[in-house]
Order: sequence, then structure tokens, then C-alpha cells
Amino acid sequence: MKTILCFGDSNTWGHDPVTGGRYPREVRWPGVLRQALGPEYEVIEEGMPGRTTVFDDPLEEYKRGRDYLPPCLKSHAPLELVILLLGTNDLQARYAASALDIALGCDALLTLVARSEAGPGGVAPEALLIAPPPVKPVPAPWDEPFAGAQEKARRLAEHYRRIAEAQGCAFFDAGEHIVCSEADGIHWEASEHQKLGKTLAGMVRHLIG
Repeated sequence: MKTILCFGDSNTWGHDPVTGGRYPREVRWPGVLRQALGPEYEVIEEGMPGRTTVFDDPLEEYKRGRDYLPPCLKSHAPLELVILLLGTNDLQARYAASALDIALGCDALLTLVARSEAGPGGVAPEALLIAPPPVKPVPAPWDEPFAGAQEKARRLAEHYRRIAEAQGCAFFDAGEHIVCSEADGIHWEASEHQKLGKTLAGMVRHLIG
């Protein structure tokens, strides 16, 4: 069985933008990916609401992906593939991060993966960097924290692509396939989870067989 780690934020966790709850396991994109790949693959969901790439949240603890990723890699090893889907939370005004800063946060995480011994035989696993779809207008009262996010979000994919090329890893632009919900501007409808999971299945098979 080939093991895949999906490391992300509330969209990997499965936040429902309409109800505010959590989608069932089979609706979330890692669950859709699992079903599309079949029983020869194990897909591990490591999504946490509010998670950033490398930025410390001044209001909530344990949100920085850079702190949690290394022990996560060790605890789930051996891994054939690590999928990184982060950056939406980094758009918040309180981090004062540019689109390039956010991409460089992903670069730091990819470096952790590349330096790990979490793959089969103690080598580094393959990595897939996903650029999140651009956010839409965020309704009050959350519009203030995400002030300026739309403009930055539109530039993420180009920076992520360059980071992936420099790291020698695979890249996927989710914004070419799915959109954020009009309900909150940040999270995805169930139909978008379906699209993403099914689309990624072919890419995963190409990467790790």
C-alpha cells in the first residue's frame, strides 16, 4: 500500500462554508482522492483550520505548519507522497505577508520534506505543491482580517509554480479547476472537493505509480 499525506488547512479538514460544520470523510477532497485511487493507496488527512505555512498566529497557538510538519512526517512514515495545500490563512492582514512571502513559506516546508527521511527506505518522499484557488470577497465580520487578500491570492500560483520548479517537485494550480464559495469567500462547496479529489488522482498515479 502506498501512503500519501495531505497537509493543509481548513479546506483539507473539510470546512463547510454554508453550515460552518465539517463535511463527512467521503466528501472531503482527501476522501474523494482515496476513493478514486482505490485500496492500494492510503490517504492520510492532516488538515487543521487556521494553519499557516510558517507564520505565528498572535491570537491562536499551534497554527504554524513548520512546527507540526516534521513530527507529522515522522509519525506517518514511510510516505510515498506529501501533498502541501496551504497559503489561504497566510493572506490575512495580521501576517503582513506578500504573495511571495507566502510562497517562500511553502518553500520552507518543501525543504523540510526534502531533508526528511520519511520516504520508503529512509529517503525523502515525493512532494506535490498545490496553489489554493483565489479567495472571493469575504463577508463581514471576517472581511477586515482578509483585507487585501484577493489581490495577493491571484499572485500565489505564479510564485508557487516557481518554488516547485526550484525544489524539483510537482505543482498543481487548484484555481484552474475549482473556486471558493460565494458563502464565505474562502472555503469550498462539496462539488469543488469532488472535482479536486478526482482530478488529483491521475496526477498522483503518475507521480508514484
